[in-house]
Amino acid sequence: MPEPHAPRRPTATPAAPPRAAVHEQVVDGFGALRILPLDPHADADTVHAWVSEERAAFWGMTGLTKEQVTEVYAHMDALDTHHAFLVVKDGAPAALLQTYEPAADRVSECYPVRPGDIGVHLLLAPAGPDGGRPGWTEALLRAVLTYVLLVLDRGRIVVDPDVGNEKAIARFLQQGFARGPAVVLPEIDLPDVYLPEKHAQLAFLTREKVFPDAAGTVGALPGAASDTVPGAEAAPAAG
Repeated sequence: MPEPHAPRRPTATPAAPPRAAVHEQVVDGFGALRILPLDPHADADTVHAWVSEERAAFWGMTGLTKEQVTEVYAHMDALDTHHAFLVVKDGAPAALLQTYEPAADRVSECYPVRPGDIGVHLLLAPAGPDGGRPGWTEALLRAVLTYVLLVLDRGRIVVDPDVGNEKAIARFLQQGFARGPAVVLPEIDLPDVYLPEKHAQLAFLTREKVFPDAAGTVGALPGAASDTVPGAEAAPAAG
C-alpha cells in the first residue's frame, strides 16, 4: 500500500491508432489538407471548444458539456447515413465537416430529395490571434466540395442554415449556391436524439456548377482523390 500522500503512478492511456484520411489535397499557398473521420472521444476537446463559442450559436450545441457533445458524435458515428469529419491543415484542426443522406434526415420532409443529393454542415475553426488569411475559407470550401462532389460522386449539395443566420446564407450564395425555399424542419424527439424545430433556409449547389468539366463518375475525374487548388483572393466564410 502506498504511503498516504504518495502520488500514484498515472496509468498510461493507449495512443489512438492513426486515422486514414478519406481525402487529401494540397491547397496552393495554404498547405496540405486532410479530411479524417471524426473520433468522438479523441477530438472531444477540440469540437467542444468550437461549438461552445458564441459564433457557433447556430450549430445548436453551445449549452452542452463536453460529455454531451461526445455522446452526440458517438451516436452519429454508429449511423450509416450521417458522418462527421475533422479537417486538418498541416496537422492542425481546421474545420468540422458533417455529411448526411437527406432521404434519412428530417430535411426530406421539406423538399423533394433527388438521387445524388447530399447534405453538408461545415464549422470552421476559430481564427488565430492574427486573424484569418485572405482566401483561406474559399480554398478550404473548395477542398470540401472536391471531396463531397467528386470523391463521393454526388450531384448536388443541400445546406439548411437557420433563417436567422443571414451571414451564413449570404456566404453560401456568394459561393454559388442557389437559394431554395424557407422551411420548418420538424422537431425530433427520440430516446437517442433530440432536435428542436428549426426554421431553415435551404440552398443547393450542383456539381455541374462547381466542376463543369467533371465527367459522370469519379473514375473519370482527374485528381478526384488528390488535388491542388490555387488560393483565392476573397475570403467568404462557410457558416
